[in-house]
Amino acid sequence: MKIYTRQGDSGTTGILGKDRLSKADLRIECIGTVDELNAAMGLAEVAAPEALVPLLRHVQHELFTIGSHLAAPDEAAFAQFLPPISDEMIARLEREIDAAESEAGPLQHFILSGGCESAARIHLARAICRRAERHVVALGESQALNPQIAKYLNRLADWLFMHARYANKLCGVKDVPWEK
Repeated sequence: MKIYTRQGDSGTTGILGKDRLSKADLRIECIGTVDELNAAMGLAEVAAPEALVPLLRHVQHELFTIGSHLAAPDEAAFAQFLPPISDEMIARLEREIDAAESEAGPLQHFILSGGCESAARIHLARAICRRAERHVVALGESQALNPQIAKYLNRLADWLFMHARYANKLCGVKDVPWEK
């Protein structure tokens, strides 16, 4: 199978159950931003302390699940083929946020993105996650969309913030305080 099909040369792309959508369509923007987030997670993983690698990888798998739901505008028609987005996924993120915070300590002040390389990469993923969340919320305002997607992305952004702080702790680097 060839990787190129030439079908996108006209500025359209295929999704599940639909013919073609413009590459400028908000749904495609959502899918693309989640894909960009997943790539940023991979970038974060290669510089992460060993303790964070399985956590980051697990989230990457879940982001593929999020992307599959975004690629299926008629989720009911594809429900048997799509992995679920469950309350347990969100609850797990919350447990991992709490665990990372207990290790990194409570936040004492506003911080800048940065510190060690791993934390900086995770902060970049967090910023991309917030953009993905904004796009998903906008899409959900005009089309039927699984509400778990926005909820997961919201919680994931918090997870990324806390794990950036935890990465700094593991690397022996202090968070960078905002100087007013």
